[in-house]
Amino acid sequence: MAAKKASKKDKKQSSKNKKLSRKSYEAEMEKLHGELVKLQYWVKEKGLRIVVVFEGRDAAGKGGVIKRITERVSPRVFRVVALPTPNEREKSQIYIQRYMNHLPAAGEVVLFDRSWYNRLGVERVMGFCSDQEYERFLGDCPDIEKFFIDEGVILIKYWFDVGMDEQARRFQGRIEDPRKIWKLSPMDLESYKRWYDYSKARDKMLDATDTKWAPWYVVEADVKRTARLNCISHFLSLIPYKKLPRDEIELGKRNMKGKYDDKTPLQRRKHIPKTY
Repeated sequence: MAAKKASKKDKKQSSKNKKLSRKSYEAEMEKLHGELVKLQYWVKEKGLRIVVVFEGRDAAGKGGVIKRITERVSPRVFRVVALPTPNEREKSQIYIQRYMNHLPAAGEVVLFDRSWYNRLGVERVMGFCSDQEYERFLGDCPDIEKFFIDEGVILIKYWFDVGMDEQARRFQGRIEDPRKIWKLSPMDLESYKRWYDYSKARDKMLDATDTKWAPWYVVEADVKRTARLNCISHFLSLIPYKKLPRDEIELGKRNMKGKYDDKTPLQRRKHIPKTY
């Protein structure tokens, strides 16, 4: 019997799953970078305070999206926060305190590469906090985030989801690539072993903290290129910004008064080897 003709729905799904070429990916990313620059001017002009939380599986691609967001904008406006393990003093603080110190002032966008949700994820699974500390923060977290929003902070939360096989492939890639081996920590290896423990912690976290005022958005991240484009596009869609008028820029003429041979003095200095 001849195979049935593919439906429009099947063709559309197949098109979605098709790998995006690097050329197409870079072309789309260039457009998004232009929009991020427009957003940057808008954030500065309007004094917005934006927090974007990036959470998800290890090796799900959070860092890659953050890198693409920040590579064409000012680090004075877009600031990345990736906190290390708390020191003894920080461990004695109110849990949320070390994160609140990094919240944005007017005209800033703060991107949290992992956040206060560590307590509801890795700390829960690895036993780094007590049951009482976990349950208390699980209940307090929605109210804390509502306080941020009531104070005028725009809070956006992303959960990056990656499949079991794809995560294993990426971990193996880190082992084999000397440029990526630093990304593989002992905690990553534990997360690999405890897949379903992390799944259960994720489910409970999302159930408790997916609120009307601070919803979670899931990013399907098995395909890095489309995940990056989809996430950045969605982020831009959540901020009602406009392109601000700017004065035309002209280089004008150099002031040649005092002209001299300014290259010769450099020849007496130490130069790096021309290895390439």
